[in-house]
Amino acid sequence: MATQLKPATDKPPMDCSAEEWQARLELAACYRIFDHMGWCEGIYNHITLRIPGERDAFLINPFGLMWDEVTASNLIKIDGEGNKLAPSEHHVNLAGFTQHATFHKALDWAHAIVHTHTPDTMAVCCSKEGLQPTNFYSCFFEGLVGYHDFEGITVRAEEGERLVRNLGNRQVLMLRNHGPVLMGKTIYEMFFLYYMFQRACEVQVKTLSMGEAITVPPEVIEVHQRDRDLMLVDDFGKLDFKAWTRRIDKIDSSWRN
Repeated sequence: MATQLKPATDKPPMDCSAEEWQARLELAACYRIFDHMGWCEGIYNHITLRIPGERDAFLINPFGLMWDEVTASNLIKIDGEGNKLAPSEHHVNLAGFTQHATFHKALDWAHAIVHTHTPDTMAVCCSKEGLQPTNFYSCFFEGLVGYHDFEGITVRAEEGERLVRNLGNRQVLMLRNHGPVLMGKTIYEMFFLYYMFQRACEVQVKTLSMGEAITVPPEVIEVHQRDRDLMLVDDFGKLDFKAWTRRIDKIDSSWRN
């Protein structure tokens, strides 16, 4: 059984470039990791990944499949207008395409994007104060989070301009009364940011259920983030991603198909 995500050096088992097959492997692994962690909602929500070397082409999950059914070969390749760029028997969820395509098209650096509806992240999105600097994890995100008021299901292209504007130069957009969108320059960075964000929300929800939380002073947050930045190296989050890939590989390696 394979225990690590090896580069796709041999001829891909489907009609695509080696770079696209590697992206398919990594995104399929990411779906299975999120499923393993319980960060999914049936056939809904999305993780997308831009294909290296193809500015307007990205991969998305097939609408109708549970996340533990996603594999490297059944991911759908689409462009920024939602057109399929490779044959697929599956459909694309309009809500996922509209939101993710907006960010992929507008932001050159946003190669990997995730949107979820986990109870704790949604609870924080529904709270008036949003994410508060009251725990180890949330202090990492001070200054990285934007907010977007709820406009209903994200299926209208005209909402895209407001989504991008409210994100600004940040990597997290909290859709109020809805759920979070996180993006990264790599799938590894996106994954690790989401891991930390999910933890931040879980701790905040539990803390506030006990009473008033302790707010971390700005000067301490500054030191906290300074020390965080010392850890930001090339391929940030890759070690974490590989470790979780080994975990899901031991459970079920069918995502590689």
